[in-house]
Amino acid sequence: MTLNIRVIAPDKTVWDAKAEEIILPSSTGQLGILKDHVPLLTALDIGVMRVRIEKEWQPIILLGGFAEVDSNNITILVNGAEEASNLDIDTAQSNLEEASQALAIAKTNKDKIEATRNLRKARARIQAFNVLNN
Repeated sequence: MTLNIRVIAPDKTVWDAKAEEIILPSSTGQLGILKDHVPLLTALDIGVMRVRIEKEWQPIILLGGFAEVDSNNITILVNGAEEASNLDIDTAQSNLEEASQALAIAKTNKDKIEATRNLRKARARIQAFNVLNN
């Protein structure tokens, strides 16, 4: 038996597939889910969700949300998601540098929060690229 995984963003279903294992970026750290996991509801952070399908890991960048695990069905509601296969490493590294600089010069709390969020997104893109190419 496998896990049924659905990732739903506000504008579309990002992922709808079966897998053997999933690792989620929960707000308390990485959370691994295998078949027959106990029911669970958890908040998700900005980060990389990794899905194992037939010994291959597929990364997807999640931009925060919630995940529900129940009877081998995992429903993930996210603010946004990005497929790692669409990533350009040069752009991702450039975005990481820009986000780091923006955080360094941020003055107001609003600017610091936005810069921190952009930095976390940029780091997740680099991490997803590394998962995809290892």
